[in-house]
Amino acid sequence: MHTVAVLALDKVVPFDLSTPIEVFSRTRMPDGRAAYRVRVCGATPTIDAGAFTLQPPWGLDALAAADTIILPGCADPVAVSAEVLHALRQAAANGTRIASICSGAFILAATGLLDGHRATTHWLAAAELAARHPAIEVDPGVLYVDNGQFLTSAGAAAGLDLCLHLIRRDYGSAVAADAARLSVMPLEREGGQAQFIVHDQPPTPRGSVLETVLRWMEDNSARELTLEDIAAHAGMSTRTLNRRFREQTGTTPLQWLHRTRIRQAQHLLEATDHPVDRIAAQVGFGSPTAFRDRFKRVVGTTPNTYRAAFHAPGV
Repeated sequence: MHTVAVLALDKVVPFDLSTPIEVFSRTRMPDGRAAYRVRVCGATPTIDAGAFTLQPPWGLDALAAADTIILPGCADPVAVSAEVLHALRQAAANGTRIASICSGAFILAATGLLDGHRATTHWLAAAELAARHPAIEVDPGVLYVDNGQFLTSAGAAAGLDLCLHLIRRDYGSAVAADAARLSVMPLEREGGQAQFIVHDQPPTPRGSVLETVLRWMEDNSARELTLEDIAAHAGMSTRTLNRRFREQTGTTPLQWLHRTRIRQAQHLLEATDHPVDRIAAQVGFGSPTAFRDRFKRVVGTTPNTYRAAFHAPGV
């Protein structure tokens, strides 16, 4: 039987901890047999889990006997003991599969095992993960990343997606679909983590020469604005405008404008019943096809799928 070790460290996130325990413990083979043996392991006899304390039945030595190790997120995932990191590296050297949920990616990253690989974590923590571990290619727009032996997932519910993916890898789609039904989850969710990210515009310093230009662009974003239009309003050449934008916002004028339009479209999809083609025109896209393409590139899913997930009831 496949053994899953869930590693609980101090300040473990209870949701991240319980997800793999519940999903793997309830998974059944077609003949009714349990598919997994689940062991909760800890580095210390008592674990602080915030609202409660936990006494893991197994210690770090149990990681050596596991086929898969799950690393739930922690409130302070960068404070990991050398003993824990050594145990994880030893398990990896023996071929054990290791997967992280949410900020558990920081624990896995600290081992060095993710260096040179693509990985993800909760979108709020993605920039910090990339800054702390530049050897990792951090992708904040996906629900999980499978590198074979090492896997990472985004925040909260994405841990469910990861667990179901592992079940499908181990036992096939039929067993995974049954586990998904027990969890009241689709076996595959359309779109990635990008649809949940709040896309704020890059901050512009107060008093910046672009401050009034950006305000004007936002107020007039529904118009068909060209780079020349923006440059003329700013009283600059297009070359100077592009340079100032790069320096002060980290992007180009037209990319900034598109991002503003997409944010406005997200609001309309959430708060109105307007058809998608009408919203495309309302926010300044001349072509519904161009709007759909840009929306999917920025948000990671289609306008209709986004609306189905975030439309306010009763609107």
